[in-house]
Amino acid sequence: MQIVTDDDVRLHVEEAGSGTPVLFIHEFGGNHLSWEPQMRWFSRRHRCVSYAARGYPPSSVPSDPEAYSQSIAVSDALAVLDGLGIERAHVVGLSMGGFTALHLGLRAPERLLSLTVAGAGYGCEPEHEAYFREVSMKVAANFERRGARDFAPIYAEGASRVQFQEKDPRGWCEFAARLATHSDLGAALTMRGVQARRPSFVDLIEPLARMSVPTLVMVGDEDDHCLQPGLLLKRTLPACGLAVLPKSGHTLNLEEPELFNRLVDEFIARVAQGRWLTRDPRARADQVMRTGEED
Repeated sequence: MQIVTDDDVRLHVEEAGSGTPVLFIHEFGGNHLSWEPQMRWFSRRHRCVSYAARGYPPSSVPSDPEAYSQSIAVSDALAVLDGLGIERAHVVGLSMGGFTALHLGLRAPERLLSLTVAGAGYGCEPEHEAYFREVSMKVAANFERRGARDFAPIYAEGASRVQFQEKDPRGWCEFAARLATHSDLGAALTMRGVQARRPSFVDLIEPLARMSVPTLVMVGDEDDHCLQPGLLLKRTLPACGLAVLPKSGHTLNLEEPELFNRLVDEFIARVAQGRWLTRDPRARADQVMRTGEED
């Protein structure tokens, strides 16, 4: 089905199952089909929704560069919820989708039951921020000039993607083949408008520290530029848990689908039971062991 946004962009949406809603938001290198292992698992107990972001066929591909931004990506996610009549949902996002999920928590926490923020953090390390934006522009140019079909095999062998290739060559080939079908224009404009311009977590510390939505942050231990941002979120968000997946890269939901699903399943179940709590104030970050002299 399709949902039309306020600026007349058509978003391709797919649903499966019934029950408490779970909205999946894909990464830059994926699309709505990237969530198949999750749609098939979670639809046994939930109403699962995935959609192709603007710029990702069969959704519309606006040609105006100003039609792409982090704020617009959040508005699109809300348009999907509104279009389906969903008041509140568990939201699961990977990478670019993880940023969108987190910004949903800042803008519309009343619409969320929980947040899973996986593989998010590129551009959030102050010492690497300029490098990330420079590389983002080069990647955008490659999609635009060479085209997705030619550039996909190169992008798919990035430093945090080769873990997936080594573990599951067939799964990685499916990922790379799907990437090759992306819109050349849509990929370039998304990289420039959303990825390269989004604010860093460092710039959002104060609002993040006030966001009480139950949150699970997931990071691969070989996804180097998400590790420190993941720790930052853990230390900042009041109701945050951190899962670090061993010997894993960026494409967590496809690289380790069983572990990913199990962790998210347990998280959602604890949230539903009211057992995903804010951090106990006794768990002081400045304390190693108690001596009886603390007070």
